[in-house]
Amino acid sequence: LNNMNGNLSGYVKSERHGQSMTIEFFHPKSNSLPGSLLSELATQIHSAGLDDEVRVILLRSAGDNAFCAGASFAELSAVKTSQEGEGFFNGFAHVINSMRKCPKFIIARVQGKSVGGGVGLIAAADYSIALTGAEIKLSELAIGIGPFVIGPAMERKIGSSFFSQLAIDAFSWRTAEWAKSRGLYSEVHLTNELMDESIARLINQLSHSNPQAMREMKKMFWEGTSHWDQLLAERAKVSGKLVAGEFAQTALKKG
Repeated sequence: LNNMNGNLSGYVKSERHGQSMTIEFFHPKSNSLPGSLLSELATQIHSAGLDDEVRVILLRSAGDNAFCAGASFAELSAVKTSQEGEGFFNGFAHVINSMRKCPKFIIARVQGKSVGGGVGLIAAADYSIALTGAEIKLSELAIGIGPFVIGPAMERKIGSSFFSQLAIDAFSWRTAEWAKSRGLYSEVHLTNELMDESIARLINQLSHSNPQAMREMKKMFWEGTSHWDQLLAERAKVSGKLVAGEFAQTALKKG
């Protein structure tokens, strides 16, 4: 299986290896996510979840630099109305909800820095394996908005105290060790080789594990989140209104 998004400025592709599916996304601007890639990502995660041959999903981005720079600044600065903004942020809501509802474990491979929505994707994964240089930052407030859509995934993963620290200090990077000690990263490795060896080992184990047991575990881990379809849609509305406002548009044009 290999779905390539026709968007020349980026892609999402899925490749099956035995009983695992690798979903990779790419964008030339530090793997940031415009609406088209968000939509494709949600679709491919959903499809992999329905594929009986697949027992585990690896979510990764291309290249050796940033894992994900979050929302596409070009698209955010083109937003004219709160409805357009809401539509864009619903893209992130759909990806997080597709990860939450997917009956398979999703492992994130985090090879570099992540910002904003990119950190949200990591929080929505079930297990994340990172490199030492994979720093994180929630920069939303710095551009006049806030991490509303990813908030529930962040709070569920690292708790409201650490989430609020990241959200309030929108200008500072936190180290991979900070992220690991708060539970966002499951493992942190010194080299690509060590990271990929650990991923291969875990994927191999999960490929031979009972799919029914894993499905039930996934349900258990995500218990209490069934209202997120509505919650994240409401949060997208808040973000949409803010991003269309004068403050955010001025900040984005400076950025």
